[in-house]
Amino acid sequence: MIHAEQNVPLNILLADDDKDDRGFFEDALNELSIQTNFKAVSDGERLMDYLSLNADNPPDILFLDINMPCKNGFECLTEVKQNEKLKRIPVVICSTSLGEDFAEKLYEKGAHYYMYKGDFSHLSKFIQMILNMLAEDPTQPPKNKFVVKLRKVKS
Repeated sequence: MIHAEQNVPLNILLADDDKDDRGFFEDALNELSIQTNFKAVSDGERLMDYLSLNADNPPDILFLDINMPCKNGFECLTEVKQNEKLKRIPVVICSTSLGEDFAEKLYEKGAHYYMYKGDFSHLSKFIQMILNMLAEDPTQPPKNKFVVKLRKVKS
């Protein structure tokens, strides 16, 4: 699902109700050296409508906020993973908090990664790391690699 070819843009979809967060995410994508086609939706119902209309040409990766109005990210994840045409889309959960029990539920529902969205200064590094991991192996990773953390660089 994730393109190995450099000339093929990645189709990235973000579902997030926060306008500023959508803007930060798009800015972070523009910092990457890979080509992307970016689309964003502002709530869970719009996400599911978009995916329904584009089921024959789904995004290469979905970044999904958990706390959204109308339909939350957990409900959307469940619907995506139950849909034959959509279930292969790698889903990266984006949230400002994560409890261990809830993380396990997200993983069991089929989310690929969890990314903490609190530190926007490192957002492009997080996105690049996730895209690299998905390019190497688009399947769901082992549970101990579900939460994506930046490694501290020794100075």
